[in-house]
Amino acid sequence: MARPLLTYLAILIAGLSILVLEVARTGVTFTDRSVGPTPVTTLARDGADGPNVVIAHGFAGSREMMQGYGLTLAQAGYRVHMFDFEGHGAHPEPMSGDVTRIEGTTRLLMDQTRAVIDDVADGTPVALLGHSMATDVLIRVAMETDTGPLVLLSAFSQAVTADQPKDMLLISGQWEPHLREFGVDAVQMVDPDAQEGETVQQGNVIRAAIIAPWSEHVAILQSRAGRLAALDWLNRAYDRDMMASAPPTGWAFLALMASITVLASLLVRLVVPEAPLPPSHQPGVLRFLGTLIVPAVLTPFLALPLDFGVLPVLVADYLAIHLGVFGLLSLTMQRWLWGPFTLGWTGIVPFTLALVALLAWGIGVFGFALDRYGANFFPIEERLPIIAALVIGAIPFMVADAQLVWKAPLWRRIAARVALLVSLGIAVALDLEGLFFLLIIAPVIILFFFVHGAMGRAFGKRAGPLLAGIALGIILAWALGVSFPMFAVAGGGT
Repeated sequence: MARPLLTYLAILIAGLSILVLEVARTGVTFTDRSVGPTPVTTLARDGADGPNVVIAHGFAGSREMMQGYGLTLAQAGYRVHMFDFEGHGAHPEPMSGDVTRIEGTTRLLMDQTRAVIDDVADGTPVALLGHSMATDVLIRVAMETDTGPLVLLSAFSQAVTADQPKDMLLISGQWEPHLREFGVDAVQMVDPDAQEGETVQQGNVIRAAIIAPWSEHVAILQSRAGRLAALDWLNRAYDRDMMASAPPTGWAFLALMASITVLASLLVRLVVPEAPLPPSHQPGVLRFLGTLIVPAVLTPFLALPLDFGVLPVLVADYLAIHLGVFGLLSLTMQRWLWGPFTLGWTGIVPFTLALVALLAWGIGVFGFALDRYGANFFPIEERLPIIAALVIGAIPFMVADAQLVWKAPLWRRIAARVALLVSLGIAVALDLEGLFFLLIIAPVIILFFFVHGAMGRAFGKRAGPLLAGIALGIILAWALGVSFPMFAVAGGGT
């Protein structure tokens, strides 16, 4: 009784979530185009005549991630233009330049932003809204260009002065203490006694720093308070009174993703016939821990000399090698300490059907929802070789992982995930400068295990660990390949 009830509840929640997310898009037209090589999506209601707003995303983000703010502004009559920075989203060209110098990568991103501004400008100063990495770029653009007001999310920049930029709202998540401090500092440059939540003005300089409640660096992108504050700030600057609602799209998006994850268990019952599988073979605690510790410790020392740096994505080469070496070491240890593998092979036809179903659900259905409402998930042509290279390492790792945790208790599943993260941490400690961005990949991997790991576990229980490992290896490579920025440096490495 509990399982059908959970299925019906997941379907109901998915339907309600889609309704909320689609209501937020009602009446707004999405128009895709390019400014040079830069992909741009324009959001506007029919006949909208409000000022133009250019929206820029943060590091490892995409224009899709910014639509929460874009839709609220578009519903209020603004013409919103969201774009992908070089190396991000659907932009075909990698980021380049010296990341340590303002005249390097930052200058190139500033030039790209100015090209978009120039393309949409119509005589009224263009408003700018950005998140994280983009905030420094937008601040520097505003100091060199006659732009309209700035709305900055999770902002930080060393370029801010007491009189530049002149019109600026800084919104920080409640759980971003250091960025909240920066916001207050920027406001106190205008009025030393100013506090968070106050708007201060000195001459033609006007600023405010506010909190987005219950938010951190990612949740701020769906903050209702943040979206409405951004709209109020632009309305003040342009002397407008057009209002818009801010539906709870953040919660709706999370609920939809969770529902899709839960419904994977329904899909597996529909497409995978019941077949007897061998019992789970779980060794004693010491043998289990040995299977984790040996790959976790040895992999960084074996993988680092093999990192050739040929893929145009930050740390992608190393990550593919690390996953592959970790997986092969784990399989070797399992065979030595555990005995024969449990494959769960049920024949070519049912195995293929189940594999296709899991890939279609994990990439197609989940990916469509993510791409439409949250972040880009479908790769451009330039990223396909990156995904293919990651697959080579991800499949051995995920097959080993699936064998390791098949029908295992929760603490063993958690321990297996922690072992990978510890191993990546050791690699970063050995080469901090070259592998620092592995630290940023960690949340993506954790999220992958929460979502796609649950899908794979549902299929694995019925079809065996081999199927789950192969499918999850492909999905993991896909998720990493579309998420992280392409970056080119002199000599063609990363």
